[in-house]
Amino acid sequence: MSKAGRKVAIVTGAGSGVGRSVAVALAEAGYAVALAGRRLEALEETVAAMGDAPSLAVPTDVTDPESVRVLFAATVEKFGRLDLLFNNAGTGAPAIPLEDLTFAQWQQVVSTNLTGPFLCTQEAFRVMKAQEPRGGRIINNGSISATAPRPFSSPYTSTKHAITGLTKSTSLDGRAYDIACGQIDIGNADTPMAQKMKAGVPQADLSIKVEPVMDVAHVASAVVYMASLPLEANVQFMTVMATKMPFIGRG
Repeated sequence: MSKAGRKVAIVTGAGSGVGRSVAVALAEAGYAVALAGRRLEALEETVAAMGDAPSLAVPTDVTDPESVRVLFAATVEKFGRLDLLFNNAGTGAPAIPLEDLTFAQWQQVVSTNLTGPFLCTQEAFRVMKAQEPRGGRIINNGSISATAPRPFSSPYTSTKHAITGLTKSTSLDGRAYDIACGQIDIGNADTPMAQKMKAGVPQADLSIKVEPVMDVAHVASAVVYMASLPLEANVQFMTVMATKMPFIGRG
């Protein structure tokens, strides 16, 4: 247990959407939670939603190794250890033809969605290997796009496929140190990012259709379940999606 007598989690992208919902759910489940995101004001709104639970808001750029190091150092300084990392921060590029994307647009998505989780995983390993009791859990936000793309999504889909590889490598490399790693693939959770689903989005045949969404609370409860397992058990991959969204049979 931490200095606060609770398990300790870091949630990236905690200022809105899935990250905020998961942070609140973890707090309700008894965790002390360190919140990482670019905007302090948004993180403070999440802190307020967590009530009296122990928390720490750390403005963080997950693409910057030093910023990530500061996040983990501040968490350990305040709480004494780390039991859970939820690699959630992510971004997308404009839905335009692949050949029209700029290098900067491609690089921003890769830096945030792939390099960021890698840097956070590195720091988590350093902490989890050294602490007593040893070990911990890492959960990566994969997305439905880790399996099947949408039209005009090459940067996002490429990084989410890569997250699956990072999840597997992390799971394997952490095995000897009691570090478990799993992945949650989320489909159409009702967050600000998913509002476009309600207006209609391109399908595989480039037609535009409205897609069903689900309450983001179902994602949060799934992450809490994954985190609740003892380190001898692991949800390697879980898909949580709006039942009627066009995923099975996409294309």
